[in-house]
Amino acid sequence: MTDNRKVTLFIQCLVDVMYPEVGEAMLKIFRKLDIAVDCPVDQTCCGQPAFNSGYHRQARVAARRFIRLFEDAQSIVCPSGSCVHMVRHHYPELFRDDPVWLGRAERIRDKTFELTEYLVDVLGVDDLDARFDGKITYHDSCHPLRGLGIMEQPRRLISKVGGADFIEMQNSDQCCGFGGAFAVKYPEISTAMVEDKVSNIIATGADAVVGVDMSCLMNIQGLLSRKKSDLKIMHIAELLAG
Repeated sequence: MTDNRKVTLFIQCLVDVMYPEVGEAMLKIFRKLDIAVDCPVDQTCCGQPAFNSGYHRQARVAARRFIRLFEDAQSIVCPSGSCVHMVRHHYPELFRDDPVWLGRAERIRDKTFELTEYLVDVLGVDDLDARFDGKITYHDSCHPLRGLGIMEQPRRLISKVGGADFIEMQNSDQCCGFGGAFAVKYPEISTAMVEDKVSNIIATGADAVVGVDMSCLMNIQGLLSRKKSDLKIMHIAELLAG
């Protein structure tokens, strides 16, 4: 019997353009759970890059479009904690002086979820009968961890993956140095930070590093490739859909 819940996928720009397999993995997960899925093809950026760079007027343009497009959704699920953080925390900030749009932003806020948060906290699911034969470590991205309180949910899901040996890395909650515009403005600092992160990843002896934000994983992947490492990076959606 089909679940009467329906999710609307909010796909991070980076996933849409560079890592579409993550979106496809999300679709596979919800099909496995027999939950109906919608994915508006005309969705665009949530406005986070503009907001973080101080362009709040332009961010409001993107936010209004997002709200109009998604406000009829039952639940909005995204594979990026940083984008969810933008919707939850900064949309109300953007519209704090506009009562009408503030109300609409708050309603969107209350039904927008990061993927692992939705699976574990909303659906009560922590076992998707996934399998990975090898050692896995996990990187805590800043926005999901510090902004959304997402720490145990991905670990619960990883712990139920058949064949996987989960190994915590040292300083898993330490920033990888990406931070969007931060990596562009402060490349030397960013590079030093990702060097530390990758050293901690390699020290675990893991075959793969898993995360909930492709922006961090892309940054980590860049350095791993320059080091000629064959260690895999995987969004948790790909792991769970496997």
